[in-house]
Amino acid sequence: MEPLPGVPVAAPRTGTDAVPYAVQAAAAWAWRVLLIAALLAGALWLLTLLKVIVVPVAVALLLAVLLTPMRRFFQRNLHLGRGPASGLSLIALIAIVAGLITVSSRSIASGFADLRLQATAGIEEVISWLQTRFNVNLSTYSEELMTQLQEQQSAIISGALGAATTVGHVAVGILIALFCTFFFLHDGRGIWSWLVNLLPLSTREKVHQAGRRGIVTLSAYVRTQILVAFVDGVGIGIGSAFFVPSLALPIAVLVFVGSFVPVVGAIVTGVVAVIVVLVAKGWVAALIMLGVVVLVQQIEGHVLQPFLMGQAVSLHPVAVILVVAAGSFVAGIVGALFSVPLAALLNTVILYLHGHDKFPELGDGDRLPLRWRPPSAPPIRLRRIGMQGASAGAVAADAAEGGTSDGAVTEQAIDEVKDGSRKG
Repeated sequence: MEPLPGVPVAAPRTGTDAVPYAVQAAAAWAWRVLLIAALLAGALWLLTLLKVIVVPVAVALLLAVLLTPMRRFFQRNLHLGRGPASGLSLIALIAIVAGLITVSSRSIASGFADLRLQATAGIEEVISWLQTRFNVNLSTYSEELMTQLQEQQSAIISGALGAATTVGHVAVGILIALFCTFFFLHDGRGIWSWLVNLLPLSTREKVHQAGRRGIVTLSAYVRTQILVAFVDGVGIGIGSAFFVPSLALPIAVLVFVGSFVPVVGAIVTGVVAVIVVLVAKGWVAALIMLGVVVLVQQIEGHVLQPFLMGQAVSLHPVAVILVVAAGSFVAGIVGALFSVPLAALLNTVILYLHGHDKFPELGDGDRLPLRWRPPSAPPIRLRRIGMQGASAGAVAADAAEGGTSDGAVTEQAIDEVKDGSRKG
């Protein structure tokens, strides 16, 4: 077709110009998203590889946040130094845990034995009901199960050996956690200062202030979760004591431990309590127990969580459930335990880095000492300073432009370097 006279003709697009802008933008986003996903996958793989070290360090961080008020109490009231106060706080934690285990171990052991018997009786009752109701012979399936177990005997033995190795890893992890907890309490600020000073100079202050707010979030989460788990355990334990007194303490302990997985853990352990009461006392008692569990959950969700956490851990319940599911899928029980505090910490830090401060009352007056020399500072020159009556002088740093006299002392040169850094 001939172009019309006087009408300009657009040059044909070639190369990149021939690709629509929407496709170019999508491609630019795609390779960046793939790169970020690859980095995250690599980080997760590395964390999984080093889980024997990473998990104890994470536990130590949570314990240090929990024990910091105790350490400050010992420093303020017993006039102890930071090191002795940190050690005494750790010893107090170990003594409390050991005392609770010693006091309740016999009752818990016997209670869990009764719980196993009740569960076994319940399973047998369910099997009998299925055989009567649906005319199904389950003995054939039990024989097949025994055959499968005999065929997998070698795999079971190797799994037992793997469990022994896991016990060794747990022992090493406990030692690492205790060691790190002490030093996080004793010199946590020094460790944080060292980490922050590894970053570029322009980002250090921002990261430091974001880290302060992250620690406040983590502290609020840990203390609130302990109190919530305690209330859940006591409430459901008291409810179960009316129906299965011998199993009340094991159920309370189970609910307390399970409640550290937010939302999901308390629900699952509450269902276990209802099933135990169902097997032991029947449907009516189970419905009453279900009412107790629902009442405790409502007190937790509508009173404790909003009042204690407030805006410190502002995660929607849907986000909590999804985070717990993702954490358990990636790292099992460990992922379920640490997914929510990690998500809450990242939420606070990322919001601050993007200009939204959840804790403006903290301010930015707390600053870390920055270990750096400004680019405009003169180079540090090392030379030998002569000392009268000595065959060899000391090596010192001369930060002044014209140097120092031969009789200058080492301390003067060091002070000049410090002054130059402070002025920068």
